[in-house]
Amino acid sequence: MKMDVFPFYLILVVVIVLLIMLAKKIKIAYPILLVLAGLAISFIPGTPQLTIDPELIFFIFLPPLLYEAAWATSWKELWRWRRIVFGFAFVVVFFTSCVVAFIANHFIPGFSLALGFLLGGIVSPPDAVSAGAILKFIKVPKRFSSLLEGESLLNDASSLIVFRFAMVAVATGQFVWHQATLSFFWMCLGGVGIGLLIGYVFIKMHEILPTDATIDVVLTLVAPFFMYIAAEEVHASGVLSVVAGGLYLAYRQHSFLGSTSRIQGVSVWESLCFLLNGFVFMMIGLDLPEIVGNLGDTDLYTAIGYGVLITVVLIVVRIIAAYGAVVTTMVMKNFIPVADTKNPGWKGPLLLGWTGMRGVVSLAAALSIPMTLEDGTAFPQRNLILFITFVVILLTLVVQGLTLPFLIRQLKIEDPDFTRPEKEIDDEINIQMARIAVEKIKNEYSDKLEQFPVLKDQLSHWEKRLESTEIIFHLEEYRKIHLDVLNSQRAYLLRRNSEELLLDEEIIRKHLRYLDLQEEKLMAKF
Repeated sequence: MKMDVFPFYLILVVVIVLLIMLAKKIKIAYPILLVLAGLAISFIPGTPQLTIDPELIFFIFLPPLLYEAAWATSWKELWRWRRIVFGFAFVVVFFTSCVVAFIANHFIPGFSLALGFLLGGIVSPPDAVSAGAILKFIKVPKRFSSLLEGESLLNDASSLIVFRFAMVAVATGQFVWHQATLSFFWMCLGGVGIGLLIGYVFIKMHEILPTDATIDVVLTLVAPFFMYIAAEEVHASGVLSVVAGGLYLAYRQHSFLGSTSRIQGVSVWESLCFLLNGFVFMMIGLDLPEIVGNLGDTDLYTAIGYGVLITVVLIVVRIIAAYGAVVTTMVMKNFIPVADTKNPGWKGPLLLGWTGMRGVVSLAAALSIPMTLEDGTAFPQRNLILFITFVVILLTLVVQGLTLPFLIRQLKIEDPDFTRPEKEIDDEINIQMARIAVEKIKNEYSDKLEQFPVLKDQLSHWEKRLESTEIIFHLEEYRKIHLDVLNSQRAYLLRRNSEELLLDEEIIRKHLRYLDLQEEKLMAKF
C-alpha cells in the first residue's frame, strides 16, 4: 500500500463507522449502505483507484471472518439442522452451479459449459453477513438464523471447490470425473482433519504454556491463519479447515481459556470483524470503475442484462431448493428422524429462499481468475464474468436486502421452537442459579461463614433473591439504581486519579475495569 493513499484509508474507516451507525438508525443492513457508498465514492474526482487483490481477501479477510462466525455459531443448533444445512451448503450450491452453467451456455455468446460452471461456482454461495445484519432488526424464528449461520460456514467451501474444478476444465479443456471425485473428498476430509489437528495443538499450547489473557487472545488471532494456510498448502479446503477448527475450539473454550481471556477475546474479535466486514463491502463498491473499464468490447447494457439474467436464475433456484428441502423432509420423516416433522407451509421456504444475498467471497473468486491461460492466451470471458459477478452482488444486496424486512413483516411467521418469552426464561435461570449458590454454600462451606464475612454476605444476597420476588418484578428500576451507583463509583475513581498526581494510574484502571465488568454483567442479566 502506498503511503500517499494511507489518509484515504483512514477516511474510509471513519466513513464505514458513520455509515454503520446510520444503518442501525434507519434499520437497514449495513452492507447495502457500504456498497452504495463505495459506488458513490468511486465517482468522486481524484479518488484513488482501488484494486482488490484476491489473495488479500482469501488469506487476510476470509480466515478471521470464518473463524469468528464459527465461534458465534451454536453447535447444538448446527447439529439439529445438519441435514438441511449440509443440503444447502453442498447440494444446493452444486445444483445452482449446474443451472447457471446451462443458462450461461445457452444465452451468453462465447460461454462454454466449463465457463458456465466457473461462473456458477463464483456466484452460487449466499453471503450470510448481509442477511444476519437484517435479521438483527426484525424478529424471525430462531431456526432461520441458525440455518443461515450454518449454511454460511460451509457454502463458501463448496463453491470454491466447484470453482477450482471449473478452472481446471477451462484450462485443460477436459474434466476427469474420478480425479475430481478423489480431489473433492481430499479437500473436504483433509480440510476438516487439518483444522481439528491444528485446533488441538493450539489447545495444548494454551494448557501447557504460561499464557495470560493477552497472549491467549493473540493465539486465537493467529490460529485461523495457520489452519487456512496449512490446508491450502496440501490442496485441501482452507475454508473447511478454519470452520472445523473454529467450531472445535469454540466447543472446548471453557476448558482452556479463563474468564478474562474469553471476555477480552470477544471484544477484540468483535472490533476486528466489524472493521474487516466494513472494508470488504466498501471495496466492492469502490472497485466498480476498474470492473467497468475492463469490459472491453462488450456493450455495458448487454453485460448488465446478462447480470440481471443470472441474478434472477439464482433467486428462482434458491426458492425452488427451499421448497424442495421441505418436500424432502416430509418424505424422509417416514424413514429417519428429522429435526421437525411439522409442515412449515409455504411461508418458511419463501423466506429462506429470499435470503440469498451474495457477497465478497464471490467477488474475490472472480478476481482470482488469471489474466491468461498457461499457453499465454487471454482467459476467455474473464472481464464479463467479473462484471456479471458484480451485478449479482449489487442486485441481490440492494433488491433482496431492502425487501427482506418487508417480506418478513408481511409473512408474520411465528417461531415454532421458542414460544416462551426470553425474559421469563432469564428470570427462571436467575432464580435457579441463586438456589444452586445457596445450596452449595450451606452444604459445603457452612463452617466457613463466620471466618469469611464476605461469604456470609454473599449467602445473604442469594437467599434474599430466593425469598423475594421484588427484584423480578422491578428489574428495570433495580438496573437503573445499580447503574447510578456504578457511575458514582466510576466518577470517584476518575476524580481521585486527576487530583492525586502521585497515585499509580494503573491501580485506578484496574478498578475501572472491574466496574466495567460489573456493568456488563448487570446489562447481561437484566
